[in-house]
Amino acid sequence: MKKMEQKTITLEKIPCLDLKGQHRQIKQEVFDAFEKVYESTAFSGGSFVEQFEKDFTAYTEAKYAVGVNNGTTALHLAILALGIGPGDEVIVPADTFIATAWGVSHAGATPVFVDCTADTWQIDIYQIESRITPRTKAVIGVHLYGQPFDIEGVQSLCKKHGLWMIEDAAQAQGARYKGKPIGTFGEMACFSFYPGKNLGACGEAGGITTQSENYYKHLQSLRNHGSTVRYYHDEIGYNYRMGGLEGASLSVKLKYLEGWNNRRRAIAKRYLNEVSNPKIKMQHQPEWADSVFHLFVVTTDNREDMIKFLNEKEIYPALHYPVSCHLQKAYNHLGYQAGDCPNAEYLAAHCLSLPMYAELTDEQVERVITALNEY
Repeated sequence: MKKMEQKTITLEKIPCLDLKGQHRQIKQEVFDAFEKVYESTAFSGGSFVEQFEKDFTAYTEAKYAVGVNNGTTALHLAILALGIGPGDEVIVPADTFIATAWGVSHAGATPVFVDCTADTWQIDIYQIESRITPRTKAVIGVHLYGQPFDIEGVQSLCKKHGLWMIEDAAQAQGARYKGKPIGTFGEMACFSFYPGKNLGACGEAGGITTQSENYYKHLQSLRNHGSTVRYYHDEIGYNYRMGGLEGASLSVKLKYLEGWNNRRRAIAKRYLNEVSNPKIKMQHQPEWADSVFHLFVVTTDNREDMIKFLNEKEIYPALHYPVSCHLQKAYNHLGYQAGDCPNAEYLAAHCLSLPMYAELTDEQVERVITALNEY
């Protein structure tokens, strides 16, 4: 008798992020836009960047938008436009991507790190007040993982102490706070259009929104060598312009952003409602925060064990972010120690980012949920 052949079932890999599906959908539309850029040779700044700025102001309900070459640049220019520099301090959360602090440091100012809350993982307004000094000029709140921070809470503190508030909206294109789009609450809001973001360029790009014409004009000058008239330079400036190809791709993608964000919300709703494993903790979602779930982060006591378990089922989570900002080697000179921001440190040591992108199928989401509940 012949031996019965055993069939091996190969599971499809589910990565934390996969951009291929998104770009397959809009490939021809993006390529058509690139053809127009190519024909007009508007590769640096120019009409396609200007069109995206108009599109983005309408989307965010801001008065002005300035396109730049990346999100870190956006933070740097926002700090400079406020006149913040050496000797000044800016309060930032310890649990964020390092670029939030880079914007402060690049301007010559000092980032002052504060802890996050234990449930929302957002900047703790009670910690902010204890770190304010006569040198403090501003607070940067981060819409972490796509969820708005406690804007009114931070605003009230800033008003009380005469400080500026900046929104780091790098992960939150399309998020809403109490029904209003983020990006118009602070003096300025800084966006990243890195390819992996909810709204990502085909290349590097960033942007700043503001309600102030003065900031708008200053930002335009700073990104363009400190110049408003060619070859005349009013201040030390930077070559921080957005490229035409990036602007064109963003205008195409912006038309699809609400649909993509709504799909993320639907996936997140399933994770929130159907993952019942008590070993897994999720970010608390306040009723006033309408997140766009750029990332869906959870914590668990034994992260490496969970990663190994999920990998065996061809599910590949990621880490955002495994070292808190205040404990990064780059900031050793500021003298922070382990234990200074305990909630941020716990998050860094136990966080895990689940697969999250609009092209995830219902079957893939079901596989992730089943695996998490089996763990």
